[in-house]
This record gives sequence, C-alpha cells and structure tokens, in this order.
Amino acid sequence: MSADLGFSDRVYGLGVGMFYLTYVLLEIPGAIIVERWSARKWVARIMISWGVVTILTGFVHTAGQFYTARFFLGLAEASFFPGMIVYLTHWFSSRDRCRAIACFYIAIPTASLIGSLIAGWLLGVHWWSLAGWRWLFILEGIPAIILGIVTIFYLTDWPWQARWLPDDERTWLVGKLKAELHAKKKIRDHTILQALCDRRVLLFTAAFFLVLSGALGNIYWIPTFVKRLSGSPTEE
Repeated sequence: MSADLGFSDRVYGLGVGMFYLTYVLLEIPGAIIVERWSARKWVARIMISWGVVTILTGFVHTAGQFYTARFFLGLAEASFFPGMIVYLTHWFSSRDRCRAIACFYIAIPTASLIGSLIAGWLLGVHWWSLAGWRWLFILEGIPAIILGIVTIFYLTDWPWQARWLPDDERTWLVGKLKAELHAKKKIRDHTILQALCDRRVLLFTAAFFLVLSGALGNIYWIPTFVKRLSGSPTEE
C-alpha cells in the first residue's frame, strides 16, 4: 500500500497511530456499555461498523483518506476485546472463566496463522483493476459484517434469557453466577479513578504497554525492516 500510494514512513506511521486515538479512549466506555446495556447489540454494532470501515479502507488514495479511515476504524473496533471479556463473565463462573478466556485468546494466533496465508495470496492478485492490498481490505471486512448480522439474531446477553438451555441447566447457571455476584458485593467497591490509580493496575498496565509496543512494532514495521536489511525489491 505504501509503495502503491507513495506514502513515506512518516505518513504510514502517523496513519497507524491515528487508529489508537479513538481505540484507547473508548475501550472502557464500551466495556461498561456491554455490562449495563447489551453485549449482543454492542458487539453487533462493532462488527458491522468495523467491517464497513475496513472495506472503505480498500479505496483510499490519499494520506488524508488513510488517516480518516484509520481514525474511524479505531472508533468502530474499540471495546470489542474488553467487551467480550466482560461478556464471558456473564456466562462462566470464576472456576471456568480462565479456561473460557484462554479459548478466546487462541483465536488471535489462529487468525494470524490462517489470515497470513490468505493475505499473502491476495497481495498477488489484481482483479478488476484493483491492487491486491485493496482486495485484502475489502474481503477482510465482509465476514465481520456477516457475523455482526448473525450476532444480532443468535447471541444471548444473559443465561436467564437462554431458552435454548434446558430449564435445570439454566436455573443452576443463573444461581451459580448470582451467588458469586453476592459474594463479591462484600468486597469494597472502587470507582474507575480509584481502580486506575491502584498500584497493581498500574503495574499491569505498564507491563502490557511494553508487550504491545513490541508486538505492534513487529506487526507494522517488520516487513519494512526485512526489505531494507535484505535489499529485496519486493513492494511493502
């Protein structure tokens, strides 16, 4: 994309960063919306808008359009991950929650493994006068829109709404989660500000920041580093 549109490293890096302006700011509010309103509606909104903006990214031609697309992509995608973590707490007791979250995490490397193979192939196509990188964005956005629509009709917000569960299983699960929630109420509540100032939260945030800085640096820049170190003429 950078080679095709003539973007410098500065333009590309700024576009990458534009995504996180809205993404970071809306992570916590989105998770609160999932808890207090509806995971089904909010996740569906995220996926549909995420898919639409991703498809539109495949049609950018200027740096300004690239910045705008990245800004709105962050707005669309924000809170999906924390929202899903909150949603899992609605369905799994504390004993089983770590296992459920681990299964959710497995989707990340799995998607990278499968997606990288597909992306590598798409980058080499040139259909209907559109470069492969444009098709990569277009075809990446379509499944998100489809699954977002499916989410509206099939995701259930709370166990007590799950008519597809047998009555005895639904009653047991609701009772189990209510008992855990009642036990947690004995613990002192914290405001958002108090939670953000907690030493443990700050240490975890710092560690996670360093992990993501390294991981995202590799994701966004390793192709450029490899190209320049190897002298390969391959387009970025």
